[in-house]
Amino acid sequence: MRWRPVAGVLLRQYYLLRSSPTRMLPMIAWVTIDIVLWGFITRYLNSVSGSKIDFVPSLLGAVLFWDFFTRVMLGVTMAFLEDVWSRNFINVFATPLLISEYVTGLVLTSIATSLIGLVLMLVLATTLFGLPLLSLGLLLIPFLLVLFLFGIALGIFASALVLRLGPASEWVVWPIPALLSPFAGVFYPITTLPGWMHVISRLLPPSYVFEGMRAVIAGHAFSARDLIVGIVLAVVEMVLAGRLFSRIYRHVVRSGLLARYSAESVS
Repeated sequence: MRWRPVAGVLLRQYYLLRSSPTRMLPMIAWVTIDIVLWGFITRYLNSVSGSKIDFVPSLLGAVLFWDFFTRVMLGVTMAFLEDVWSRNFINVFATPLLISEYVTGLVLTSIATSLIGLVLMLVLATTLFGLPLLSLGLLLIPFLLVLFLFGIALGIFASALVLRLGPASEWVVWPIPALLSPFAGVFYPITTLPGWMHVISRLLPPSYVFEGMRAVIAGHAFSARDLIVGIVLAVVEMVLAGRLFSRIYRHVVRSGLLARYSAESVS
């Protein structure tokens, strides 16, 4: 892989954000709203609950993790869609740029944008609402790693979906995290799910993260095996998503759909 073309993809996104500060606003606004909203909800639940359960780490921590995953996914898809919206897609692939180099550039863009959101969420959650996220210790790193890898996989998959079905299918992309959240057990144990949903949740790496987070917060034993399963699933799904994107691109080029795709984006 040549790193100079990858840097070119990353640099293009940097210039795009620098020239249009309004594109930075969603990365900051939505995570701020989520943390503040759920922060006050957890405070209210603590005040009216007669139990000694602290809802801040279990609920607010889950919101922070899920928002991080969503930012990672959208970091990939938004970078891809920028080429669609600006009618730059044909220009990009008219160059000697390889698919692997283009996807790597999207991933690096996602890393940069998701880190901005993660730092902001951590600052707000810890300073305003006392979220003891660092109490997870070194487990915080593999937890975030699983969410990051699966977010990349889902972002590449969503981009492949738009590439195959056309620009109009971008509206199918936005609800994907919301559709997955019931299966991932973001706010409740997956044992509460019916059998068929439980089977699907076991195929989603985030479910292992949230189960592990709740176990650590409750002071129970944490299963390292489950964490390893989550990491392996995330890596496998990321590789499969990359192959799917490459296969769909080759199909679009061979079938002559790339020109129609560009015409649709122009209209």
